[in-house]
Amino acid sequence: MGLRSLDDTREGIHKFLRRNPTTCFLAEDEKRVLAVILSGHDGRRGYIYHLAVAAHCRRQGLGKMLVERALISLRAEGINKVALVVFADNESGNSFWRYLGFAESPDLVYRNKSINEHNF
Repeated sequence: MGLRSLDDTREGIHKFLRRNPTTCFLAEDEKRVLAVILSGHDGRRGYIYHLAVAAHCRRQGLGKMLVERALISLRAEGINKVALVVFADNESGNSFWRYLGFAESPDLVYRNKSINEHNF
């Protein structure tokens, strides 16, 4: 999972959660967070930005459960299609998303540009 120095700070995550209060979820036990999903939408398309599951909790259905909850909440807000980006060399991540039915889009090229030189 890629994190950025400005966007993924405590303040950056709080800003994201305030903007997307119904589409982000976490799984926790009595002591700690076990898994989290950050998803949202722009009114037209839904996006899954981050999904993280603690290493000792993987392959127990937590990630799948969080994705299902996020998709239900996005659908309830009128969103009909969801996109996400996975690093090409993230074999386990790509396998997980394929398992859940997320297809690759070979006709698309992902591009980005940092507009703040301090955000790496």
